[in-house]
Amino acid sequence: MRLNFCRPLRHRGQWGYVFTFLLANAFGFQALAQQSTPDSTISRGEGIYSVLKKFENLKFSGYIQPQFQLAQSAGAPNFAGGNFAENSNNRFMLRRGRILLGYTRYFKDELPSVSFVFQFDVTERGVQIRDFFGKIYENKFSKFHLTTGMYPRPFGFEVNYPSAIREAPERGRMSQILFRTERDLGVMLSFEPQRKEDALKNLKIEAGLFNGTGVAAPTDYDSHKDFIGRVSLKPTSIAKKLTLSGSVSHYNGGMRQFGKQIYRLTQTSGGPAFQVDSSESNIGKIATRRYYGADAQLKILNKWGTTELRGEFITGRQPGLATTSEVPLTEPTTDQVMLVNNLPFSRKVALPVYHRKFNGAYFYLVQDIKTNRDQIVVKYDWYDPNQEVKNHEIGRPGSNTTEADIKFSTLGGGYIHNFTNNVRFTVWYDWVKNRSTQLPKYASDYKDNILTIRVMYRF
Repeated sequence: MRLNFCRPLRHRGQWGYVFTFLLANAFGFQALAQQSTPDSTISRGEGIYSVLKKFENLKFSGYIQPQFQLAQSAGAPNFAGGNFAENSNNRFMLRRGRILLGYTRYFKDELPSVSFVFQFDVTERGVQIRDFFGKIYENKFSKFHLTTGMYPRPFGFEVNYPSAIREAPERGRMSQILFRTERDLGVMLSFEPQRKEDALKNLKIEAGLFNGTGVAAPTDYDSHKDFIGRVSLKPTSIAKKLTLSGSVSHYNGGMRQFGKQIYRLTQTSGGPAFQVDSSESNIGKIATRRYYGADAQLKILNKWGTTELRGEFITGRQPGLATTSEVPLTEPTTDQVMLVNNLPFSRKVALPVYHRKFNGAYFYLVQDIKTNRDQIVVKYDWYDPNQEVKNHEIGRPGSNTTEADIKFSTLGGGYIHNFTNNVRFTVWYDWVKNRSTQLPKYASDYKDNILTIRVMYRF
């Protein structure tokens, strides 16, 4: 559903054509009612054809994902669709309800010249924008295009793998924390040859500048722009029954430090601990947000069907807060109430910024059962938000460490049955494990395993 999503729109779903046909007929019947001469069949046909020509590049698609979930304990925090309510361990929910409108204008030789995509998410939780971007292609060399608007960040594989075809119900914990809602506002230049005979047709290079706060943020609160770059190898046959693809990615950005208190992990006599730096010069500096990532996908054709192996590893530096390793969506401040002349007075105070070194990864095994109508999937992922502190060192008195420093790993697995191209059934179970710490809530493994049963309808 990123940039390359516009090209399949030319062939997606019959419902777009049905809508276009009905719309054209509506215009045709209106024209018929206004005709004063009875033998105007040819002109009416030409009118319908002209309307069809106007709408032939306008396509509609969408899907909904109603599901039932059962958690191991009430109020379980999770990355499988959001935390459960305090007194609930099961729920029905509409995880996603997407409606997409896409338009592509083609140049000669059926090469795109301009396109746009609108995508909305409609659920019981409200209506949100997911994609809102346009692309301009250069048609002299047919190698470059420019993208502006709101679209998925060009980093790694899982962030850009569409929810409509992804085997696991959700992206991993690492992907969700580093790239919340996947999308951001920005501008991007891409090298992606469009001609099939081009020697570099399997190479794709993307580079862009983004707000960094993501679409879940109400605005860009610090004016600092983040750079994201990726070099990708599209699926390429490397042997008779082997297809390989992959990419390397880099994220170079940061967030403004609004206050003077900065925490960094140092080694003390009692063990690793966050130490505060309260220099006035910290105010206004950019806290480093830097990622390095690599991913690969290997498809193997065999007598059992297609076997696919996927993996991705990301490491780097992440600015966050005391209780979360996620970059804040809004200006990191809190209201402080104080007495002035015996009267309560509220003012905004900047929250301390915590600097952490992280790493994380995921690995997929997707096995078709003869055909892709039935699939068995196994996925393992981990996210370690703070490599410099381990297990029982977390929560040690005086260390200033919190649950934001705990390493989590998830082993997930499930069965997928595609009734048709339009209906998919998924049963999935996540075994979520956290390292034991000195924090009371996470002194042992928290009971937060999740069962998900989902039906997806798409057109």
